[in-house]
Amino acid sequence: MSCTIVPARLDQADTLRDIERAAQELFRGHPAWPSYAAAPMDAQALAEAIVAGHVWVALDEDGRAAGFVGVAVEDGEIGIAEIDVLPSHGRRGIGAALLEHACAWAAESGYPSVVLGTLSDVPWNAPFYARHGFEAIDPRQYTPALVEHHAHDRERGFPMHLRVFMRRRLQASSEGWTRWPAPAKLNLFLRITGRRADGYHELQTVFRLLDWGDELRLRVRGDGAIRRVTDVPGVPAESDLVVRAARLLREHAGVAPGAEIGLEKRIPMGGGLGGGSSDAATVLVALNHLWRCRLDEDALAELGRRLGADVPVFVRGRSAWAEGVGERLTPLALPRRHYVVLDPHEHVPTTALFQAPELTRNAPPATISSFVSGETTENAFTPVVRKRHPRVAAALDWLGRHGPARLSGSGGCMFLETATREQAEAVAAQCPSEFGAHVANGVSRSPLLAALDRHHAASAGAKTS
Repeated sequence: MSCTIVPARLDQADTLRDIERAAQELFRGHPAWPSYAAAPMDAQALAEAIVAGHVWVALDEDGRAAGFVGVAVEDGEIGIAEIDVLPSHGRRGIGAALLEHACAWAAESGYPSVVLGTLSDVPWNAPFYARHGFEAIDPRQYTPALVEHHAHDRERGFPMHLRVFMRRRLQASSEGWTRWPAPAKLNLFLRITGRRADGYHELQTVFRLLDWGDELRLRVRGDGAIRRVTDVPGVPAESDLVVRAARLLREHAGVAPGAEIGLEKRIPMGGGLGGGSSDAATVLVALNHLWRCRLDEDALAELGRRLGADVPVFVRGRSAWAEGVGERLTPLALPRRHYVVLDPHEHVPTTALFQAPELTRNAPPATISSFVSGETTENAFTPVVRKRHPRVAAALDWLGRHGPARLSGSGGCMFLETATREQAEAVAAQCPSEFGAHVANGVSRSPLLAALDRHHAASAGAKTS
């Protein structure tokens, strides 16, 4: 049976949970049934995985969801978190197609292997995975994450004599594709302290990088052409920062290769979350590796500055205190925090805000200590955005009922900081239907740098094999 595998959508979440429940019925009467029945799939966790782009759906010939697969990253290792097929669609190759799709994604992302937990005595579990290259892992070689899963399974009464963890080693994409994250950012405050003679504004802000954002797919071309292979509504390829970044790097480094660039947009455009700048930074970092340009971080950050003031922080990949037009960066160690990011679904044009006569442009300079103490939290754009964008104002008011809501950058997205993920998830679950909300974690080191480490290791492994 042929099927089409596509990224899952949030409006499919209930359907996917129905598929999981139907698939679990196959285990009724098995010793694992009580554990499965007592722990149905968490709705919020599924929604977050979908938003992160970590869930894919198999559609049958009629376009109906017949199965899905989800992956999760723990301790830097990728694992199959869930894979289910409707019993009515079993033995048609859908499970195999979903498994291969997830493994291909992991390989393109630079992961050396994929792990999963399964049952040894069920034909469509361990024997199925063994036919697809998975091997049982010796318990003495469990990673910390697997040790934790093993302990959790035991606590919930899982039949441990049937439990087996398996691993499949991965090979690089035969088609040459690689995947790279482009994380979003938040501005934890933003103050404008002056205006320069060239018209640019002097500002102060703290960039907080998140573990969520866009994803780019890159492949080297031998003919020198730079091609964007996905459409971005409202953004012609020639003016797209990803294309401009690739051309700028090629010109500066004096290299001959070209590239194909695919872009999966998740960061709202005009939301103040740095999507375009992060995409450009990812292209610079990734193609510097793929083209073997050997430029250091400072050189890439300077190229990024020529593309936009926010690009250097994404190139450097660390949350930071920023001054000037945003290019003077001081790495900042920030406490572990979680964020409800609210999208009012309204594009806010940055240029118009900077030109607004009511914008405060002469605020006294803040200090890092005033930020750390909690004294400095304001965003200079908030009153302007509130006045000009009622929908954004309404979203701020709603989120503000749950705590200090703040605009990010020039908006229109906003955020609420919480100490625990559970608190953030509780707020996100109450989001009105006219807005979009999801939970993201603040990170001290960008997912882009972690991806670069993986791809470096994959390249080194390929040379020695």
